Amino acid sequence: MFSHDRIWLAIDALATRHRMSPSGLARRAGLDPTTFNKSKRNASDGRPRWPSTESIAKVIAATDTSIEEFATLMRGDVPTGPRSASGAMSVPLLGFAEAGGGGFFDDSGFPAGQGWDEITLPSTGDETVYALEVSGQSMMPLYRDGDILIISPASSVRRGDRVVVRTRDGEVMAKILQRQTSRTIELASVNPDFPDRQFQIDEVEWVARILWASQ
Repeated sequence: MFSHDRIWLAIDALATRHRMSPSGLARRAGLDPTTFNKSKRNASDGRPRWPSTESIAKVIAATDTSIEEFATLMRGDVPTGPRSASGAMSVPLLGFAEAGGGGFFDDSGFPAGQGWDEITLPSTGDETVYALEVSGQSMMPLYRDGDILIISPASSVRRGDRVVVRTRDGEVMAKILQRQTSRTIELASVNPDFPDRQFQIDEVEWVARILWASQ
């Protein structure tokens, strides 16, 4: 079925297939990096915004995808991630120190850029997950140095969830979401020796949920 949701499903699936975020896909196609941001898929009054035929043509060309393959992705019946026959999947792996640098994420917290290491995990059903390796002692006793956190930028977050937060200053931290309003976000530290934090919403670049940890 040709619909607004199906078009965006195919674009997201194409990005995942090529180990990119929607922003990374837009960059590869020579488009503005925000072209495919989720915030741009509906107007402020709720009306759906459709990607232009020119944008679709450019991403198809940039990824060497046929129109038939794109139509198949619209149907949602083809695996798009790099899965193995055993049901495992390879996901990007980044250290916390690297995550604080520029160029690794788009503004939604999805992996972007190049140079990631990779690890193999059991399939989660979420093709946007990636891994962060804990360094230091600030997240003890919950997470130790060397633990791997599995992060899902696409998952909704609620009070009490364990999350990774990146500020616009490049600070990356694992915390517990205490409260989030339209103006502020309050975070509890997992290590009692470190203070809780509070930020204005415009100070935060993204918040992503921690699905689980490999310890």
